Amino acid sequence: MSNDTMKNLFFGSLRSKQTAVRIFSLVLFVAIIVFVLYQGTKDSVVINANGEQLEVATHEKTVKDVLADQNITVSEYDKLSPSLDTKVVSGMTIDWEQAKEVTISVDGNQSIIWTTEKRVKNILEEANIEVAEHDDISLSLDTEVGADHKIDIQKAFQLTLVDGLEERQVWSTSTTVANFLKQQGITLGEYDRVGKKMEEVITPGDRIAVVRVEKVTDVVEESIDFAVEKKTDSSLLKGKEKVVTTGKKGTVERTFEVVKENGKVVSKTLQKENVMKAPTKQVVAVGTKVITASVSRSNSSAPSQGKEFYVTATAYTASCSGCSGVTATGVNLKANPSSKVIAVDPSIIPLGSKVWVEGYGYAIAADTGGAIKGHKIDVFVSSKSKAASWGRKKVRIKVLN
Repeated sequence: MSNDTMKNLFFGSLRSKQTAVRIFSLVLFVAIIVFVLYQGTKDSVVINANGEQLEVATHEKTVKDVLADQNITVSEYDKLSPSLDTKVVSGMTIDWEQAKEVTISVDGNQSIIWTTEKRVKNILEEANIEVAEHDDISLSLDTEVGADHKIDIQKAFQLTLVDGLEERQVWSTSTTVANFLKQQGITLGEYDRVGKKMEEVITPGDRIAVVRVEKVTDVVEESIDFAVEKKTDSSLLKGKEKVVTTGKKGTVERTFEVVKENGKVVSKTLQKENVMKAPTKQVVAVGTKVITASVSRSNSSAPSQGKEFYVTATAYTASCSGCSGVTATGVNLKANPSSKVIAVDPSIIPLGSKVWVEGYGYAIAADTGGAIKGHKIDVFVSSKSKAASWGRKKVRIKVLN
């Protein structure tokens, strides 16, 4: 190949490369101009998404398109400003807050709501749930809902608390008896008891009764009655008694365990006793002597000796109404109708005394009577006719012994 030909080929190739470079540069320049023009015509928009700010440039026409371009899906519960169909203008701000799911449990009944509110108080207001003063709520009203997105509410109700003798109406939520007493500041003593089981769940209208039980030791000093021993004495008239040895009471110290419920004694148990002083036995002589009344009925003259006074005298028989026929000293008048016996008041004329009665003669004071009190006597006669004949009279009497 000649030199001229080689030169032509070289310069031709060089011109082709220069042309290609010029074309590429032109295309690049145009692309840059188009890009700059494209970017320059975008609208500048600020998106506040859940508190985080994002600045974007967009050619989208509506808020909905702008959010979709940022992969933000808006639900019906979300809070958005302005609305989805608002036209985009440069410099506008879009506020979007995503709603969260919150579970609200009221006395175990659960409901789910979607909300953009953060504080418990606002969430409950949005859900139309009222919280009363005594209700138990898992979160305070001014706090924000935690990560678990759950609010637990126990509604309070009234019930009766009886603490010993004090009764009052109180508010509580559904809980066990043990927890309820703890909430009310009730401390149980060693022996105190509650009318319900501690693990039992309380319900509206319940009556929780705390019985205050107290055990105390009571030491008392008491007297011991003396024993009475009776011995027969043939020298005393039958029916008459005489104290030979005077009895004396003893003393014992007794220790009791006393149980009180709400201040009232319900049991008293003897624990031990200690005799401080033993009692002295009383000995009583009981008369067995039976009087034989065989004194003459003659109206002999009054004896010169003896205690003399006047009495009102009536007469009775062995067969009178209510009579047994046996005197207080054991004389059987029915078997001995001729006996000379009078009934007396022993405080005036001692039983067994020998007496002289004006108009009756010598007799024995061997009987008593319910109506014979004071200065009165009743003389025994053998028949009702004689008793009627005697009547009632004032007579002189002498007690001879």
